[in-house]
Formats: sequence, C-alpha cells, structure tokens
Amino acid sequence: MNAAKTMNTHLHILEAYSNLYCIWRDATLKKRLQSLIILFNQHIIDHKTYHLHLYFDERWKVLPGAVSFGHDIEAAWLLNEAATILADESLQQTVRDSTLKIATAAAEGLDIDGGLWYEFEPHTNQLVKEKHWWPQAEAIVGFLEAFEISGNERFLLYAWNNWAFIKDQIRDNIYGEWLWGIDEQGNPMPSQDKVGIWKCPYHNGRACIEGIERIEAIKQKNLKALA
Repeated sequence: MNAAKTMNTHLHILEAYSNLYCIWRDATLKKRLQSLIILFNQHIIDHKTYHLHLYFDERWKVLPGAVSFGHDIEAAWLLNEAATILADESLQQTVRDSTLKIATAAAEGLDIDGGLWYEFEPHTNQLVKEKHWWPQAEAIVGFLEAFEISGNERFLLYAWNNWAFIKDQIRDNIYGEWLWGIDEQGNPMPSQDKVGIWKCPYHNGRACIEGIERIEAIKQKNLKALA
C-alpha cells in the first residue's frame, strides 16, 4: 500500500540509526533513535494484540492491513537492540516487555513444522498459507532474542524448530542460497526469484551472523552458570 507512513519504513530507519549510533555517538542521532522507539510504542505496536500496524495516514491513523508475522518478530529484536545500544534503562525495560509480547504474538504464525506462515488477513479471516524465506530468517533471531531476555525455553524451541524447518525446506542444499519459499503443500513457490530485486542475502545473511552471536552468548552464560 502506498501509505503516507508505514511500519516497514520506520523499522529500517530504526535499524540504520542503531548501527550508525554504534560508531557515531552523536547527540542528535541519539534523540532521533529514542523518538523512533517511542513512535513504535505509541503508534505502531497494537497494545491489544501486540502485532504491528502496517500502514498509517499523515496523522498516524491506522489504515487496513494484514498481520505480518515476519515483521512482528523482526521488530521484536530490532527494537530491543536499539534500546540496548542507547543504554537508556527506563526505555530498555519498556522495550523488553514489548519484545516478549511481540514475540509471543508472532508465534501465533508458527506451523507445527516450525515454519512461520506469511500473513493473516483480518478482513477475510484468512491465513496466507505460504512460508517465505525472510520471515524464517527473522524468526531465528527474534526468538533467540526473546529467550535471552526471558530465559523462557519455549522461545529457544521456536528458534530451534524454525532452523530445522529452514534446513529441510528453505535452504537449497545442492546449489546454495535459500528458496523464495514454499506453498501450503510444501512445494517451492513457482515464478519467484531465488535472487532478485526483493531477494538478496540481507535477511538470511544477517540472521546467520546475529544467530551465531546470540548462540555464543547463550553458551557463555550457561558455562558461567555451571562454573
């Protein structure tokens, strides 16, 4: 939808500002990053369902849109990462609470095979029964993040099962890279790019890097607890 304001635009700005602030501790940038987190809390997160609203008009009036499970779980970890980078304790606590609730809401889209369904259309009460590559990538990181925050092993199980699904259904074990996705019957989606304008190593490459870092952190924490 060509809306005046969108969740996705703000999510990518949040990610860019977070990474920039890691190497450039500019006071104005800090304020912008703080304001983005507050915008998510005030306008973008639905505090009844903890899914994300996707589209808005100029005055932040919510416009009709689907529930995007991939964006939910992606926002969960990016918001927490931004608050952690800022080291604002009051903001961190608020975001941690939201992260866990958003991750729980996103888990509504998990199938029994560990894969994350694409979207739910509230106006037709229909689940879009496709499993695209990028929501799977975000699911690994988002659920690992939720486990790190909460210690709740169900989030770790979600991440583990999702990775097993990726290896079995999404990763191309012969030619490399990941498939665009699979349909309800488990067949590769026809006429979709393996690499193209909307398909590059951004989500899955980032997920592997972020996943490795989180798994190492979890291992170290457990080693310290056992010592």
